[in-house]
Amino acid sequence: MMESASVTAEVIVAQAVSIFDVGDGFVLPVLIKLVFVLALFFVLPLVGGYLEHKAMGRMQARRGPVEAGPFGSLQLVADGIKFIQKEDLIPRAADKWVFAIAPGVALVPAMLIFLVLPFGPGVFALDLELGLFYALAASSVSVLGVLMGGWASANKFSLIAGLRAGAQLIAYELPLILAAIAVAVQAGTLSLVGIVEAQANFLIPGTEINLWFVFPQILGFGIFFVAALAELSRPPFDMPIGDSELVFGYMTEYTGIKYAMYMLTEYAGMISMSALTVVLYLGGWQLLPGVPLPGCEAGGGLFDCSPVGVISGVLITIGKIMALVFVMVWFRVAFPRLREDQLQRISWLVLIPLSLLNLAVITVAKVVF
Repeated sequence: MMESASVTAEVIVAQAVSIFDVGDGFVLPVLIKLVFVLALFFVLPLVGGYLEHKAMGRMQARRGPVEAGPFGSLQLVADGIKFIQKEDLIPRAADKWVFAIAPGVALVPAMLIFLVLPFGPGVFALDLELGLFYALAASSVSVLGVLMGGWASANKFSLIAGLRAGAQLIAYELPLILAAIAVAVQAGTLSLVGIVEAQANFLIPGTEINLWFVFPQILGFGIFFVAALAELSRPPFDMPIGDSELVFGYMTEYTGIKYAMYMLTEYAGMISMSALTVVLYLGGWQLLPGVPLPGCEAGGGLFDCSPVGVISGVLITIGKIMALVFVMVWFRVAFPRLREDQLQRISWLVLIPLSLLNLAVITVAKVVF
């Protein structure tokens, strides 16, 4: 039994070494990784939120936030302080315990995804062999917080919004997972770090030309990104909020810090899903296909890099993430909200058949080449 347990542990944990694995003890690396994950979780969503405020302002011919901090950069911090000060109200008819814990159920899984996201050479908390499935599973749990909040609010509009969120999860989880599986098939691993390494080593058959997975899987890239928007309830898939129809959907009865937790979950989801897209399709921290990072040439690999290479990789990854967040903001400004029947039709009649086709083509190509 002991031998079997040790083998299982070796299978689950991959081989890439994190730069946070310092010393011979257990406590110090865990504390460093915890601080790293919390810093990412609380800082990057604020940057993404600021980008959304300013980009939407420019696209709508207005300035966006300008008063709090330089160029309005501290507006979301000011909003957080405001939410903490607001009174925490609970509807009289609400299921108080479920109503209270629902924002946490939505928030914690969004935080846990950051444990396996690689941001640079060695810049990750954990490299799991099942890292891709772990990230997708954690992202789907957040919807339970939305369902719980909608049901426990004792508000018919919130309940309708919760049911809409559940319908979106069922419809768009399938194309999201099928598109991700196609990447895992091509990479030959479920480790997110391994997928980045596989893209660095992927060559066009018969040539020496290196490509990221977005080129052979451009269809899968589009499916994954659209399904991710629907998973996050981002416009044009924001039916669970539906402010013109449902007041403010599942968040209608929430105030103060609980409301802020839901908003932080949305922005953290934008960052984590964008990071997953970067890792799966856009080469992770690689600058260009086949081009090594500055400071990594001597090592000849993705992980044996100088501090300059590590910092460059992190900045490149964050730059790609924010570019995808900008596209999400662009979609919000450019497209109106879909009807519920249109949302379901797009998934079941378009995205799922295309994702199955994409998986079949990639599987055949993997066997042939």
